Amino acid sequence: MSAQPDHAPVTPYAPAPGAPAELLAQLRADKRAATWVPAFEREWTAALEESRRTFSLASLYEILQDWQGRLNSAPAVDAFVASGYDDSDFIDMAELRGRRR
Repeated sequence: MSAQPDHAPVTPYAPAPGAPAELLAQLRADKRAATWVPAFEREWTAALEESRRTFSLASLYEILQDWQGRLNSAPAVDAFVASGYDDSDFIDMAELRGRRR
């Protein structure tokens, strides 16, 4: 009988070692760098502190995934804004919740 598990464990998302530096370089090259770079650095610093406390890299990986998603979706957001689409009929759920009280 073997002490090995019957199944292979699921490998969590693990970015390449240089992924944070590469992402930061991409953020610095973006037109939103003035706001995005400081925000990324704040979140990254907080995630580093958490990983030191918990001995887990999960929060660092999550920050990378979130910011990669923002960077990848930015062109679609820009296109939407540039299209002039009228979203004035948007319902603000927070505002509706406030009216009920």
